[in-house]
Amino acid sequence: MAKKKTLEKIKEEEKKMNGFVNEFKTFIARGNVLDLAVGVIVGGAFTKIVTSLVNDILTPVIGIIVGGHDLSNLTIKIGDASIAYGSFIQNIIDFLIVAFCIFIFIKVINRFFVKKKEEETKEEVKEIVKSDEVVLLEEIRDLLKEKKNSKK
Repeated sequence: MAKKKTLEKIKEEEKKMNGFVNEFKTFIARGNVLDLAVGVIVGGAFTKIVTSLVNDILTPVIGIIVGGHDLSNLTIKIGDASIAYGSFIQNIIDFLIVAFCIFIFIKVINRFFVKKKEEETKEEVKEIVKSDEVVLLEEIRDLLKEKKNSKK
């Protein structure tokens, strides 16, 4: 009898686990989750490119402009502590460039795709043709309005 209860409990747990696994599969298969994963991967690669642009091209140019200094090495010493404000400035520049690149990228994508969607929507609106029944009903409505207005 104890073995039978144990087998029933095991079967119930297997059903619960299968339900959980199926629920997880459904969650993973949603487009939003996959889109997010792709976005994170592409964003990481894009960040590497922009970081290289900042560190290898822009920072040396800015360093030349400010007197030949490497921004990341700029520090202030207060007692035994050292405040690396140059690294902070470099991170701000990195952030601004990433934000600007994303802004331009989104503008280009919106210009390319949104205009096409707007044009398709306008074409769909133009293609809407009223059926004979709708035209007839509108005529009846208009006649009834005229009749009602003429009685007043």
